[in-house]
Amino acid sequence: MKCRHCAAPVTLPLIDLGTAPPSNAYLDALALHGPERWYPLRVLVCEQCWLAQTEDFAQAEELFSANYAYFSSYSSTWLAHAQAYVDTMVRRWGLDQQSKVVEIAANDGYLLQYVAQYGIPCLGVEPTTSTASVARARGIPIVEEFFGTALAQKLLAQGHTADLMVANNVLAHVPDINDFVTGFATLLKPSGVASFEFPHLLQLVQQYQFDTIYHEHFSYLSLTSVQRVFAANGLTVFDVEELPTHGGSLRVLAQRTDGPGHPIAPTVSDLLERETAVGMSNALFYQGLQAQALRIKRELLTFLLEAQAQGRKVVAYGAAAKGNTLLNFAGVRSDLLPYVVDRNPAKQGQFLPDSRIPIVDEQHLCADRPDVVLILPWNLQTEVRQQLAYVHAWGGQLAVAIPHFTLLPQDEA
Repeated sequence: MKCRHCAAPVTLPLIDLGTAPPSNAYLDALALHGPERWYPLRVLVCEQCWLAQTEDFAQAEELFSANYAYFSSYSSTWLAHAQAYVDTMVRRWGLDQQSKVVEIAANDGYLLQYVAQYGIPCLGVEPTTSTASVARARGIPIVEEFFGTALAQKLLAQGHTADLMVANNVLAHVPDINDFVTGFATLLKPSGVASFEFPHLLQLVQQYQFDTIYHEHFSYLSLTSVQRVFAANGLTVFDVEELPTHGGSLRVLAQRTDGPGHPIAPTVSDLLERETAVGMSNALFYQGLQAQALRIKRELLTFLLEAQAQGRKVVAYGAAAKGNTLLNFAGVRSDLLPYVVDRNPAKQGQFLPDSRIPIVDEQHLCADRPDVVLILPWNLQTEVRQQLAYVHAWGGQLAVAIPHFTLLPQDEA
């Protein structure tokens, strides 16, 4: 395998999760009678540029299909984050009705709706028909294509140069990261700002967040690797902020290398030095995640088997991609976890890939009154605990599996 950024041979293993279907490839009742397409799910690290990456098997067009089921607006936490982000960017960069904001991976318009409320012209790029149609219904103009240099050049020719380009939780999702980043350098105005948010590889390794690994994530990113990718493709990092989202993320601000230039904040060198200090430029840093994933698998299976032997019912909440990685790696099926609850109507009535566990609405949970509800999107557990506080009324408990299997006490819910 060659590194998707620098083309160096890539041999350093981070983790091997066996094989699995794409984590967002939910099944309808008819599909249960057919086969599923599985791919190896292994992550390797380039020791030249330190970009962690899945081996190339699945194609983006299959992973992000017309019926893509992830809609950002079903999380109140994420909506609040998007609104606060827009408020911050508008103030910091003085955006107004003469500005232009372009968001890549605009999903269902969850973020650009707040840009539009300011009266700021905006454009979304979103390749999945299911989410793009919802964004359009909100009045957001959408280009329904995958973003890269070719599309950037086409948009540039149409006059869509950007004062702010937004790419929240998409940089990890692109197979050709060089072409993607070059597209930003192409479409930005000389004084424009490109803003990227992505889960921080440091947190993934240190907090054992192996369930955030799935085929849709082609890359797993540190500031060390991102700075090198950007520098090679026409962008310069000038600021970075650590965020609590998705178990620990980075917000990186970049500018065109040939632009007038914003001053480089000390946060950049500070974080680069910290990543070096913990060993992110050393092979030893990446060698413990496999053992931790096996421990988490054992803890989950032990709890589920003991609960079943005791006659206690355990169900799950949140049909999230990370939940599919966890359940499929652990080999959990509907005999141990009979259903998963999700608020997204697009997922209700479907089945999880591989495990084929049915997805039901919240009314099913209220009527069934299980003993334990396992929160699969642990990154949203504060929001979910508030939503599911009523579970304690019948003596039920909430639980998470990562970084350790934990039954959550009621007073924290």
